[in-house]
Amino acid sequence: MDVRIEQVAMGRALPPTDAAFASGEATLLVVETEQRPTVLGLVAAGRMVPRAGRVLLDGVEDRRGLRARVALVDAPRASDPDPAITLAGVLAEELLFAGVPGSPRSVRGWAAQLDVLADLDVPIADVAPAVRTRLLAELAILRDDVEAIVLASPDRHGGDPHDWWALARSLADRGFAVLVLASPASARVLCAADASARHAAPRTALETQEAAA
Repeated sequence: MDVRIEQVAMGRALPPTDAAFASGEATLLVVETEQRPTVLGLVAAGRMVPRAGRVLLDGVEDRRGLRARVALVDAPRASDPDPAITLAGVLAEELLFAGVPGSPRSVRGWAAQLDVLADLDVPIADVAPAVRTRLLAELAILRDDVEAIVLASPDRHGGDPHDWWALARSLADRGFAVLVLASPASARVLCAADASARHAAPRTALETQEAAA
């Protein structure tokens, strides 16, 4: 699948913005201010209509298709879990969203499979950032028809940006289209000018569009 965001805007909440992400690719988009990642994520996932611009899914405007095929993961005040809910509660809820039984037995089975069995009683707010982001992304792709992931502000939880960028790349390697909305500080870390960083450096949204042109 191919998603193109063309000059979408939401007044002061979001200035005109372009981006693109496609199956098998991980794209980093630098987004400033606390509110904009959520607003842009909602637009990219077909859950909000922009005041200007458009979002194309495989070349056409298709909000219903976006809602079905794009999962918005951990967006502040939109799709993030309540901080007081335990990891077990988050698992149960997300499994039900995916049409999977959320019984205690099922939760423990999935927790073991996702290697989070030891954290089941921990409030999601206290789960290590890398574990939290990986867990929520893995649960999101269990939903029928999901082919794309938007990770909204994974850096707001702290931790090493390389952790969530490695997750984004691994999801892309599995065929998903991945858009990561992160801060300029995280982008600088990921794009640091040394040989190892250049090897793993993310493509920005602009670079992805230029390559496709």
